[in-house]
Amino acid sequence: MEVGARVWVPVSIAETRVSKRFDCIPSGTLHPNADEIDYLRRLVKYKDYAILVLNKPPKLPVKVCLPVHNSMDALAAAALSYDYDEGPKLVHRLDRESSGLLLMGRTKESINHLHWLFNDINPAKSSCKAWNDACDAKFQRYWALVIGTPKENEGLIRSPLSKILLHDGKTERVILAQNVGLEPSQEAVTEYRVLGPMINGCSWVELRPLTSRKHQLRVHCAEALGTPIVGDYKYGWFVHRKWKQMPRVDIEQRTGKPYKLRRPEGLDVQKGSVLSKVPLLHLHCRELVLPNIAKFLPLLSNNAETLSPGLSGKPDLLRFVASMPKHMKISWNLMSSYLV
Repeated sequence: MEVGARVWVPVSIAETRVSKRFDCIPSGTLHPNADEIDYLRRLVKYKDYAILVLNKPPKLPVKVCLPVHNSMDALAAAALSYDYDEGPKLVHRLDRESSGLLLMGRTKESINHLHWLFNDINPAKSSCKAWNDACDAKFQRYWALVIGTPKENEGLIRSPLSKILLHDGKTERVILAQNVGLEPSQEAVTEYRVLGPMINGCSWVELRPLTSRKHQLRVHCAEALGTPIVGDYKYGWFVHRKWKQMPRVDIEQRTGKPYKLRRPEGLDVQKGSVLSKVPLLHLHCRELVLPNIAKFLPLLSNNAETLSPGLSGKPDLLRFVASMPKHMKISWNLMSSYLV
């Protein structure tokens, strides 16, 4: 290197020293009032002694990052501890702009097993066949509204992903790996299925990630399928430059009567849907199936091979389905009104 040369380092490294100042902020300084606690607890769809399942709203960050302190991780630690000494911990993540089912562990043992469950590296099998079968049955399903429609109605995307740093030295971006061996890549696999016909240039797609990579679904939709998700300005900016808000429908085409789900009055209700000039991200984790951790935890902790009689009657799997956020519901209802 020559004297005076400039070296770019990732933001995560540059701010390591600064971020240490905020390590204790969530539990130390956040004190939600009664209304905030009630709001957060209304997001909870399921709770037992081992896990919490929430329906995360869009635009709420999941993990603490500078300069944001009101993340789901921080708020849950402050408001969702219930009768426990500590609040629940994240075991997987959703993007800030996306919405849907978010899983959190409530005990140290459940957190460890859930991290193990969501690890992309094939974990070692347990001696309990019921637990192994339940782990194999685990999946997540997302619904997304994409611009355009995939060439095939269903398929499997196998496109490794790489992280690069843009010219400003700060902005990180995920791209499809070029397979030239110059940058590290991670395997990324996604199943997809088109849910219906293309309407006004958009179509609904169901996505099932088989690996858990950062921005995997967004990059696979935008670059592998060529159909960016509506509201994804990071990976679909080239399409959103030509975005035209969807026209409002007032008459049902089948009956000729006024549309009962017609556009409500008030811009606050319409903000973010396909009726908006600047729609929000239309990506929602709708369904989650996972092993019943509360059932298997005593067995796993004791390294036993069979369940006790009191636990054997409980289901091996838990299934959750989360309703879409308002902006996606409006888009869904509007597009459904075009179908004859």
